[in-house]
This record gives sequence, structure tokens and C-alpha cells, in this order.
Amino acid sequence: MKLYSLLSVFLVILLATSDSDAFTRNNFPKDFLFGAATSAYQWEGAVAEDGRTPSVWDTFSHTYNRGNLGNGDITSDGYHKYKEDVKLMAEMGLESFRFSISWSRLIPNGRGLINPKGLLFYKNLIKELISHGIEPHVTLYHYDLPQSLEDEYGGWINRKIIEDFTAYADVCFREFGEDVKLWTTINEATIFAIGSYDQGTAPPGHCSPNKFVNCSTGNSSTEPYIAGHNILLAHASASKLYKLKYKSKQKGSIGLSIFALGLSPYTNSKDDEIATQRAKTFLYGWMLKPLVFGDYPDEMKKTVGSRLPVFSEEESEQVKGSSDFIGIIHYTTFYVTNHQPSASLFPSMGEGFFKDMGVYIIPTGNSSFLVWEATPWGLEGILEYIKQSYNNPPVYILENGMPMVRDSTLQDTQRIEYIQAYIDAVLNAMKNGSDTRGYFVWSMVDMYEILSGYTTSFGMYHVNFSDPGRKRTPKLSASWYTGFLNGTIDVASQDTIQLWSNFSVSSSL
Repeated sequence: MKLYSLLSVFLVILLATSDSDAFTRNNFPKDFLFGAATSAYQWEGAVAEDGRTPSVWDTFSHTYNRGNLGNGDITSDGYHKYKEDVKLMAEMGLESFRFSISWSRLIPNGRGLINPKGLLFYKNLIKELISHGIEPHVTLYHYDLPQSLEDEYGGWINRKIIEDFTAYADVCFREFGEDVKLWTTINEATIFAIGSYDQGTAPPGHCSPNKFVNCSTGNSSTEPYIAGHNILLAHASASKLYKLKYKSKQKGSIGLSIFALGLSPYTNSKDDEIATQRAKTFLYGWMLKPLVFGDYPDEMKKTVGSRLPVFSEEESEQVKGSSDFIGIIHYTTFYVTNHQPSASLFPSMGEGFFKDMGVYIIPTGNSSFLVWEATPWGLEGILEYIKQSYNNPPVYILENGMPMVRDSTLQDTQRIEYIQAYIDAVLNAMKNGSDTRGYFVWSMVDMYEILSGYTTSFGMYHVNFSDPGRKRTPKLSASWYTGFLNGTIDVASQDTIQLWSNFSVSSSL
């Protein structure tokens, strides 16, 4: 019997006698999807192979002030190693795999001719997943606009993007829709608009001049709202196309995802409660209110004024109800206060989204945007808020994971504790009525990360980036997730995880 099997038996016996609150995969509905996630630029590599052209992410990672963070030129080499990775997923018992399509690999000029080799890669990847019983969840856009469209008209701050994105989506629906039943149009739309067009920390790297980030162009007071508006309209246009042309035959679902920090009052004061509600209005309601009710929150309209674009009556009707589900990208929770603390992640400085929001966000414990503690109560709060405020739509947790220093250890017990705590939070939210339908770990394998490059990693499989073959090695979290998905172990208590880690054959690289 393999060591892992012995450990699984040990855990089951121990948990049966010591942890009355333990649960298994079987506590979730059969059609609930447990998966893992990647994105094209972060996983595929092969940036100049087989007809792919540069995206804004290529340009951003090579050109802007990125220090020693590197780029995604090769990264995990998923383009060449996808069969190996799918085999690992199948051995794990993974039920769904979320990946994105590289627009500039499929349609190198952004519009027009399809690249046959790019088309074949995605068809082969999807076929490989399906043949192993793994449900593909496809994201159409994950920060990687073809550079040609950025150069031509400015990308997401120009309404021309709506037509081009819809045409690109049409190709994807037509070519892959027979096998793909879950589509996310645009990844983490909120932080995409903020990071890319206000803070300058994500491609294409726009912001107003400031002392923190050296942007070559941008206007933080207007561009995030213009980009956010066009994101919603492009999503709604693609959704309308899918429902009119493909849904009746392909029977899939289409949604938009947002980045959602957990938000909690810093103190029990009335001021901080009001500040927290305002932060939720800006960080959640900005996208969710149009998707569910057809317009921006009144508080945002009052604060942002003429800088916030206006939906026409026709656009409002098209955006309203355009998401069959809401995708949630969630990693950690922050405190919110109305009074300036000694340290704040986003002080109300200069111009832009966070000045308009007008509150202060404070890390919990030792958390920051690059390192964070498990705060599963924050995710429960998000799901409860969405349930109560936005008519309880279907929800998928499309990213949730924990960074650790790269190459530090294979014995990632902290990551196991983090993942199981959040799975527990999802189960609790569902017991309270949330219509949550899936949970995806970020990430399946170590990859290039948008904020930290190769300094931290999220993968359940270690990737040796010094090895030309990009060797994969399972971390303890991969074994744990395997056991959970196969129903052979209960979710463990912290003490049990430590006991399990003590039995590990190898704890370091």
C-alpha cells in the first residue's frame, strides 16, 4: 500500500474519533465543482511560438518597472506540458479546470484570421480534459489584450473594444462551445479596472503621475470608470450573443467575475460600519448592481459624478441579467475604517478610485496584498452579502489560494489549513442558503504571478523553473486535495494536519 493511502487511513481513523465537525467531499452536492485554476499568460509560456503575437501583458512584464519579477515567456510551459498536467489533475480527482484563452494566440491580430495552431492547442487541451472526466471552465479574458488592439485604439478605454471582444467571444463559442459549458467573460473585472487603469500595477499599466508607480500614461480619476463601463458592456454583448446564437444548443452558462476582498469594520463604531458599507458599495456594487439591477449604485453616482459613465436605457437592459452566475476571486479580508490609521493599504491619496471610495483599508494581522492570513469568515460574509443584496445568484469561487515563498518547502501545511478553512466557509455559506456551485484552488501548479513574479508560488505542484523540463513535484497540499476530492479523508483539524506532515517523506526541496 502506498504511503499516501496509509496516511489517508490514519487520518480517517483519527478524525472519526477526534473531530465531530469534520466533513468530506460528500457533504457537498454531487454537481458542486471542485477544481483548480490557471491563466494563459501565467501557465502556457511559448509566447512567440506557433503564431502567437504579443499581448499587453507581454509588454507590461518586459517594459514597465517590474524589478526582478520576470515574465511569462516560458513560465510553467503549459503549452507543451498540458497533457502531463491534465494527467496530474486526473490522478488528483480534479472535477474542473479553469483556464483562460490567449486572445493573441487564437486571433493574432485581435480580429480577423484565426491562427490554426492556436485553435488546435485549445481544442486539444479541452479534448484532453474531457477525456479524463474534467469539466473545462474557460475564461475569455485574463489581462492579456492583443497588443495590436491596444496600439490601434487604446484597448479597454475605447468603446471599440466591445465589438472586437464580442467577435473574439463568437469564435470561442463556435469552436469550443460543444465541450465547454462554463464561460467567464472577463476575469476579476473590478481589480482589473483598478489595477490596470488607476494603480498602474497590472497591464497595460495606466495611472496618473504619482510617487509610487511610474506610469507612462493614464488618468486615475477617469480611466478606471471608463474601462469598468466598457468591461460591463463587452460582457453583456458577449452574453447576449451566446444566449441568442449558442445557448439553446450548447446549454452552457456565462458569467462575469469580480475580485472581492473580505471587508469588516475596524472597530464596532457606527462610523466604521458605515465606512465598510461604502467600501462594499464601491468594491462589489460597482459591477454587481448593474449586472443584477441595471445601473450603478446611487452612492457611486453621487460621488464620482460626471466621471462615471451613464448607461443608456438599452444598455441598462442588456447588462441587467447578463450573468448566469457571479465569479468570485477571493484571497483575504481587510478591515475598513473611516479614520486615518497609522498604516493603510489604500490611503485616500491623490486622485482615483480609492480617493472616491473615501475610506481606509487595513490588513488583518500580518496580511498584505502579497502575503495573507486565512480569514474564511470574510468569504462567508461576501457570500451572505451577495445573497441578501443581489438576489442570491449562482456563485463560483473561481480563485482562492495562499502564496508561500517559492522553493521553500513541499510540506505546505499552511496552505492546507488555508484551503480547508475556506472550503469549510463555503459549506457554511451554503447551509445558510448561498447558491454557491463551485470552488477552485489557485493554483494547480506553480506559475508566474502578476504581482510577485516568481518570488512566491501558489501551486499544489512545485515547478522547478531552473529545469528546462519544468519538472512537477507534488506538495503536501496536492496529496491533501486528492484525498479530500476522493472522499477518503475528512477535512482535518490543525493538529491532524501537523501529525500528517510529520509522516511526510520529504519536507524540503
